[in-house]
Amino acid sequence: MTSQQDQRDPRTAPWLDRVARTANRKLGEYRTFLRTAVRNPRMVGAATPTSAAVAATVAQVVPTTGTPVVVELGPGTGSLSNGIHARLPQGARHIGIELGEGMVEHLREHKPWLEVVHADAGDLLALLDKRGITQVDAVISSIPWSLMHADAQDHVLRQAAEALAPQGAFTALTYLPADQTPGGRRFRNRLEHVFDEVLTHTTWRNLPPILHYICRRPLQ
Repeated sequence: MTSQQDQRDPRTAPWLDRVARTANRKLGEYRTFLRTAVRNPRMVGAATPTSAAVAATVAQVVPTTGTPVVVELGPGTGSLSNGIHARLPQGARHIGIELGEGMVEHLREHKPWLEVVHADAGDLLALLDKRGITQVDAVISSIPWSLMHADAQDHVLRQAAEALAPQGAFTALTYLPADQTPGGRRFRNRLEHVFDEVLTHTTWRNLPPILHYICRRPLQ
């Protein structure tokens, strides 16, 4: 069968349509991501959206029963959001707090099930209070911690810790090389002062590799 015959074959048309839709969606994500990264690299702190392997690892802290509340800090174009959404049970709430206006528009168009809030992660507790939420089961963060000043790191971490339910988890992502920068080392030190348990995991199937921090039991 020639390539022209294959393209005309109605049996292959649905598959080709799915491939085209996926490609267009991915291109849209990359365009939105790169526009924000070029305009404000400190807001994104990344070169490309994270991979599906990273999303699958992140989603492991998401409860699959009950009516959990999960908050994403800096979801960007939503490269982690699908993996999180896939695990959430009926009645759960999935909230994304995003500062980049272009990314907010992208998320609202392509992730209609995500409660997108155009705001700063530093206002986390006030934003949750406004929505009648007193505790969350997971806070998942993709904001560029290694590029943040010490006081900003501490401010957001303390709010995330205060927002967590007793069995909740805080997960933060950073590029593996960034862990050895002054800001990265400072962030890791702050985590160990804010949480009783700080576990790490590296996802190598990403370029560059991603270091995950999984933290539980905030210290008083």
